[in-house]
Amino acid sequence: MQSIRVFAPASVANVSCGYDVLGFAVHQPGDEVVISLNRSGIVSLDLIEGDEGRLPTEPEKNTVSAVVINYLKHIGSKQGAGIKLYKKMPFGSGLGSSSASAVGGLVAINELMGNPLSRMQLLPFAMEGERLACGNAHADNVAPALLGGMVLIRSYDPLDVITLPVPAGLSCALVYPHVEIPTMAARQIIKTSIPMANAIRQWGNVGGMVAGLYTNDLDLIGRSMEDLIVEPVRKMLIPHFTEMRKMALENGALGFGISGSGPTVFALCSNRVISGNVTAALEKKLKEFGVGSTCYVSEINREGASVLEKI
Repeated sequence: MQSIRVFAPASVANVSCGYDVLGFAVHQPGDEVVISLNRSGIVSLDLIEGDEGRLPTEPEKNTVSAVVINYLKHIGSKQGAGIKLYKKMPFGSGLGSSSASAVGGLVAINELMGNPLSRMQLLPFAMEGERLACGNAHADNVAPALLGGMVLIRSYDPLDVITLPVPAGLSCALVYPHVEIPTMAARQIIKTSIPMANAIRQWGNVGGMVAGLYTNDLDLIGRSMEDLIVEPVRKMLIPHFTEMRKMALENGALGFGISGSGPTVFALCSNRVISGNVTAALEKKLKEFGVGSTCYVSEINREGASVLEKI
């Protein structure tokens, strides 16, 4: 095997109550990465398609190639590799675009090298890719994209990541209003201190979310999707957020929130039919307000990044 094509999925970070500690993967959208081994002794970034010229082309500065370089150094290999990145996700959407690139590159090169590292061992490399992309090595996008399903980052130092069970049929409606919110800017507006009462309530919601996942209690999951810390600030950046929340819940969603730093919003639903109804309703409402959008419906992706082709 000399070449490989890998799909790396989008992900929903924070999941309302779990800022920087909860995230889950979806089946669409996502990026594709193709890596071909060669005898050059260097890692080259041969093609970027779908980025409209916005991404850096220097291998050390682009997330997908930088993580591959660091990975090969770590395993003590001077293997040459050419990388092609096919961006199929919107930038600044809150869907983990940079995470997908990093994860795709790591899974691809690890497969080509015979999988010397487990996916959990790949996680720190992916996190450093996030640091390169947005200045913060958070894991709530890269961990689900790598591992699949719903994940909890219990600790960052030392890193402790737990995969959580997902109730059968749990589905997600994703609506991306066509406005862009850079991750760095969205992080800068977050308050650095919060009232103790809000912190206590937020901790309870995170515990409720985890308990609901383990007990298949969909109502508890919905009740726990309350964010008193980040959403009150970030929702002001998202057009018609309050109206969309009301409409999503009226159409049967369990809960509603901001995907990552936004502007994409998401609704967890008990099944795909309800997710479809929610998506259609929100798309229609945004259109009435003169706001274009892109919508996706997906069950929770339990696999994470996947190999599409080996050559």
